[in-house]
Amino acid sequence: MTQDYKHPIAPPEEVVQQWFAEQRGLSEASRQQIATRAAQWGADQELEACCEWLGARTSLIFPVELRAARRPKSEKQQALEELDGLEANLANYGMVFQTTNIRRALEQLPEKDS
Repeated sequence: MTQDYKHPIAPPEEVVQQWFAEQRGLSEASRQQIATRAAQWGADQELEACCEWLGARTSLIFPVELRAARRPKSEKQQALEELDGLEANLANYGMVFQTTNIRRALEQLPEKDS
């Protein structure tokens, strides 16, 4: 194996540099955080490749279902999407529903780790 070999799901150099730039003083916790982000990035790349492969071989919604099952959205993300859907559905019937305050409150909620 030559020094030029790069694994297909290795993160691009600019992504690695960004991860290191976000860490100050690289403590053990920081190194763990970078390793975790790298693993997540690689898993996301693999999931997207699988969804792309599956999507090219079927016209069904399997890729969408696979992505949803493997990367579930947070309650905050789900609530914001449901709010978007409510607005769109009401607009289809010519109804206006002000969601500014609800949206602002949802957006201020912290994302919970799963």
